[in-house]
Amino acid sequence: MTEKIVIEPRPPKSPALAGILSLVFPGTGALYNGQIGKAIFYMITFAGLVTLQTDGGGQPFKGLLLAGFYIFQFIESIHAARAINLAAAKGEQAELLPETSDIVPSGSIFWGISLIIIGLLFILANFDLMTYERLFDFWPVAVIIIGLKLVYDYFARPGTEKKSD
Repeated sequence: MTEKIVIEPRPPKSPALAGILSLVFPGTGALYNGQIGKAIFYMITFAGLVTLQTDGGGQPFKGLLLAGFYIFQFIESIHAARAINLAAAKGEQAELLPETSDIVPSGSIFWGISLIIIGLLFILANFDLMTYERLFDFWPVAVIIIGLKLVYDYFARPGTEKKSD
């Protein structure tokens, strides 16, 4: 008579490996967990925080901010790996992000175009084609444009009664 040996399946993600990877370089733990967007965000945030350390101003706050982020992403990658394993044990999909069904698309490209324009203006200022002083002289224009967009959205909304006196 032969006995059957039952081998339990390994968890899909190792919390220890996720933690070690996130200690080696911030964001790699999230990358290991399959959270690509979060990994890219963590890597960019880490690079930005390291860049802030180049000048002496704002210390020790800037150093504490970097250390806090480093510890946060380490703990978060371990927690995410455990959540993935728990969901896999229940036979479910891991719910690490909020459901997108609650997000209502606005159908407006206003903010995307606004960010592109702001980025282009900053690039012009970086290449000395325009000065930052000149650029910041026109900040009230952005407030006016945003106000016009809000007024337009109000009147373009279906069901809004327009009173003409």
